[in-house]
Amino acid sequence: MHLDSHIHFWRHNVTEYGWIDGSMAALRRDFMPEDALAVMRPAGMDACVAVQVRQTLEETRWMLQLAAKYPFIAGVVGWVDLRLDDLDAQLEAVAHPKLVGVRHIVQAEADDFLLDDRFRGGVDRLARHGLAYDILIYARQLPAAIEFASRLPETRLVLDHLGKPDIKRNGFDSWRRDLDRLAAVPNVCAKLSGLVTEADWNRWTVEDLHRYVNAAIDAFGPERLMFGSDWPVSTLAAPYGQVVEIIRTAIDERPQSEQDSIFGGTARRLWRLAD
Repeated sequence: MHLDSHIHFWRHNVTEYGWIDGSMAALRRDFMPEDALAVMRPAGMDACVAVQVRQTLEETRWMLQLAAKYPFIAGVVGWVDLRLDDLDAQLEAVAHPKLVGVRHIVQAEADDFLLDDRFRGGVDRLARHGLAYDILIYARQLPAAIEFASRLPETRLVLDHLGKPDIKRNGFDSWRRDLDRLAAVPNVCAKLSGLVTEADWNRWTVEDLHRYVNAAIDAFGPERLMFGSDWPVSTLAAPYGQVVEIIRTAIDERPQSEQDSIFGGTARRLWRLAD
C-alpha cells in the first residue's frame, strides 16, 4: 500500500483561511476527499494521512468524521491546545482509532516556542494516549527543534517538510548541518514533503529538489523517512503526480525495501497503521 503521509482537506472561507493570500488564490476553494482520490489514484497512491490546518478541536473532529467515512484516510494528525491543563480532557473529547498524532503550527510562533516548558510538557503527555507529534517549523527554528526533541526521548516525533529549507534562496548548507543534528535524535522521523513550494514555484528543477531529498536520506535513512505530498498546497508549484515523481525518481535506484519504507512502511510503523 502506497501512502501519502501529508494531505489537507478544507471547506474554504476567507475568515478561517486568511493565510491563503492573493499569491495562493488557486487554493481559495474546497478541497475534499473526492478531490484527493482523483489525483492520488492515477499517481499510484492508495491511502493518506490527513493533517490539520486550523488550530481548533472542531476541525479535528471534522477530519475524523471524514476518516470514518472514507477508508483511504488511514489516519488524522489533529490539533489540541497542548498548553492547557485540561489536555487529557481535550484528547478524550476527540479520541478516535484514526487519531494518530497532533500538530501545532509552530512556524507561526516565536523561534524558541518549542522550548516553552508548558508546551513541551503537553507534547510529552501525548505518549500516554498513543499519539505522535508533528513538528512544523522553518529551517531557522531547527536549533530549537533539536533541543526540544532531545528532551522528549519517549515521544514519537515527525519533522514536517524537512524543516522547510529555503530552497529558493539556496539555504542548503546551514539547513543540512541542523538536519543532521536533528536526525541524530533517534525518535525523530521526517516527511519528504512540502519541498516544491519551498523552491521557486515557477523555476524549480528536479535536480534542486533531489539534492535535499538525498541529504535527508543520508541523515535519516529510508526507514525514518516518509513521502508526503502536502496537497493541495503543493499544487501552487506542481500537480500531484509530479510531486510523487520527484521522490520516486530520487529513490528509483535504491533497493525495493527502501522505496517501500518511504512510500508507506515508515508511516505505518510510526503511526501504527493497519496494512
